Amino acid sequence: MTQNSDGPTIAPLTVLAVDDERPALDELAYLLRAQEAVGDILTASDATTALRVIKDRLGRSAAIDAVFLDINMPGLDGLELAGVLAAFADPPAVVFVTAHDDRAVAAFDLGAVDYLLKPLREERLAESVRRIVALKQQHERAGGGRPEPDADEVIPVELGGVTTLVPRSAVAWVEADGDYARLHTATGSHLVRIPISALESRWEQAGFLRVHRSYLVSLQLVTGIRSVGNGTVVCLRAVGDGPAVELPVSRRHTRELKDRLVRAPRQSWTGR
Repeated sequence: MTQNSDGPTIAPLTVLAVDDERPALDELAYLLRAQEAVGDILTASDATTALRVIKDRLGRSAAIDAVFLDINMPGLDGLELAGVLAAFADPPAVVFVTAHDDRAVAAFDLGAVDYLLKPLREERLAESVRRIVALKQQHERAGGGRPEPDADEVIPVELGGVTTLVPRSAVAWVEADGDYARLHTATGSHLVRIPISALESRWEQAGFLRVHRSYLVSLQLVTGIRSVGNGTVVCLRAVGDGPAVELPVSRRHTRELKDRLVRAPRQSWTGR
């Protein structure tokens, strides 16, 4: 049994590793086997076989907790398989393991738990396993249903070879940076390979609102809005040791911002 300090004891994870290259598959299975939270490890050399294994296990009421899969495979690729799994009533957690760093956005849109780059590092794999354990604990607390939509999502951020997990609740505002997004938190900013549009749709139900083509803000931190010249700015309270922030609001987002703040009784705003 596995126990997280923040949750109940759970059974070891049953995971499926999928890769069409035998050496890579063997290495992935070896590294997974070293994880204390992992129990049974199944393998498949292509996505079609993986799907058959998953459905067979479901038919025997022995569901797979997580799938670690490559993206580029002959026939059905990893992204396509993840799309099929996302339609399941109770899908397994999906972690992509790939040599390509340009598919993270698509993986993120499919609800991937993590996105690991080859060659695999044991400490990064361990972080993915910890996230899956946390999701399984939440799943069991919810009585076997899907995780609550307001569960605090975490975003893995790579910096100088070190991975930091940034929880969504720590993000005050997000700034567009080309095809990337910069997450602003009390401890600094973090550049991630995710477009702001993806975060906008994914975090809308968690209280984030797009106020400008370049900015997405946490409504919980809004202290007011005010007019500046011919434009409008939204005021965010200081977080940690950082300063209070004022960000521009585009004309087409002003009404929605006011409406959202009015509907949130804990928020107050004034327009001058």
